[in-house]
Amino acid sequence: MMLIARREIVTQIRTRAFTISLLVTIVVVAALAFAPKVFDRPDAYTLGTVNSQQLPLEAALPDASFEWRSFPDEAAATKAVLDGDVDAALIDGSKVISDGEIETELGMIMQSTHREVKLGAAGVRIEPLRMESVGADTRYEAARTGIAVVLVLVLFMLILGQVMMVAMGVVEEKGSRIVEILLSSVRPWQLLGGKIIGLGVLGLINLGSILVVGILASLLSGFAADFPPGMVGIVAGVLLWFVLGYAFFATLGAALASLVSRQEEVGNVMSPMTMLIMAAYFVAFYATTDPTGTVATIVSYIPPFSSMVMPVRMAATEVPLWQVGASVALMVLAVLGTLSFGAKVYERAVLRTGARVKLGQVLRAK
Repeated sequence: MMLIARREIVTQIRTRAFTISLLVTIVVVAALAFAPKVFDRPDAYTLGTVNSQQLPLEAALPDASFEWRSFPDEAAATKAVLDGDVDAALIDGSKVISDGEIETELGMIMQSTHREVKLGAAGVRIEPLRMESVGADTRYEAARTGIAVVLVLVLFMLILGQVMMVAMGVVEEKGSRIVEILLSSVRPWQLLGGKIIGLGVLGLINLGSILVVGILASLLSGFAADFPPGMVGIVAGVLLWFVLGYAFFATLGAALASLVSRQEEVGNVMSPMTMLIMAAYFVAFYATTDPTGTVATIVSYIPPFSSMVMPVRMAATEVPLWQVGASVALMVLAVLGTLSFGAKVYERAVLRTGARVKLGQVLRAK
């Protein structure tokens, strides 16, 4: 079985398609890590004044920059606004002109700051409200949600992609009759296990590359400063859940693919499993918005949905260790059951060439 796994690994790694896809993945992940730093730049506003003092807007919006320009009269300020030289102009301390509707955030800040300046001039000082959270620590909530969304996409693409590679490999060997030669030297479960292990290692190489490049790029871009504590556990959990999810779906995919002899038929025979993966993906994506909700919590225990939902919950929020352990145990049992079922179907169907074999006939065969 290990020799077969090694053959699968070496054959795929030597292909140009694998090398190119891995390089493209690395470049995309690195680019995404630097994207917030490149595109999320502070807002910059240019404002005009006519017979008005400049408003201390920086205190209300410290992440933005403001440039003020003085104009002799309203006509000059209006021309500057229409020409796009300034975003808005404060006229006589009583009105603001803009080309079209003023930007919502800028308008609200100018209104509130102008009010505070007037109240301060009148000797009235209002203490700002103190914002204090008495619930869970929400400092890393946005970062956790972002990480969870990325994990959903990565797990979905890798699991689906690797499972389809397993299925196509099974059909290719069956259609070309190579499987008959291979089974003269090895047992069916060894051939099936070697193929699943070999292509699973390739999936781990892809996943490991994504994680390593993503973390290194985040450190270089400064985005890692927003990472929540416990990233080591999150990364380890992703690797574990990928292995469990891949083992389940790859075994099921290989069993279904062994029912057909032509690659054109793979899509039809794999459609039930594809729908199952899609359902797990949609539930996991929903869990990114409500990781502590009833739906996400319950489904994170149900195999095979747990292979995508539980790592998302672990990334999006703090999950008790006993819940993770229970979910892993149930998923392991599901994987073992699927391995038993898949090996039986594969052994009985892989040598039946020609028309598509019905699953019921395979299960009833001795």
